[in-house]
Amino acid sequence: MRFITLEGIEGSGKTTQIQHVLEHLSHQGHKCMLTREPGGTKIGEKIRAILLDGKNHDLVPVAELLLYMADRAQHLSNVVKPGLAAGKTVICDRYFDATLVYQGYARGLSVDLINNLHSLVFDDFKPDLTLLLDLSPELGLKRAWNAIDAGDRVSHETRFESEKLDFHRKVREGYLALAALEPERFRIIDASRCETDVRQDILRNLTP
Repeated sequence: MRFITLEGIEGSGKTTQIQHVLEHLSHQGHKCMLTREPGGTKIGEKIRAILLDGKNHDLVPVAELLLYMADRAQHLSNVVKPGLAAGKTVICDRYFDATLVYQGYARGLSVDLINNLHSLVFDDFKPDLTLLLDLSPELGLKRAWNAIDAGDRVSHETRFESEKLDFHRKVREGYLALAALEPERFRIIDASRCETDVRQDILRNLTP
């Protein structure tokens, strides 16, 4: 268990819970590093600014997909693989599964195409464990916008929060479909509960 990812719709609590994962594994003696997609590198942060800016509503799905692929190429080369090679546990906020569900299941691009690109470009490099924080899109979006309005989240990174409810329903359905295909890798966490209950569930799933 060296490469761990957290996935989920907007408002699922990944940013909060990933800190608990870091603290738990660090206390167990693991050398850990946190990272995220998009972002995680200097170039990746510039790509992130394009992808998440709410003003970029006219970004077409194929361009969106290729920007995520470019971000991942930089991220794997500069951060993830060097971290793993150094013996660290790499904990990442979103990874390839997010691309499958957002650009595939929700945007309507070919899931086979996205899988083939991942296999071709990244040798089908996947996490050892994926924690899927699952909750209804209605609740997730409510939490997300509350956090944005309260100043707890970056106000200009709202491109996906601004999508229609049906889009977020497709994202959730996509995540659950992926989890059903790879039950040995995914752990589904009920993220509709309070932060403490979600944290305890996650930590139980981190215990071998």
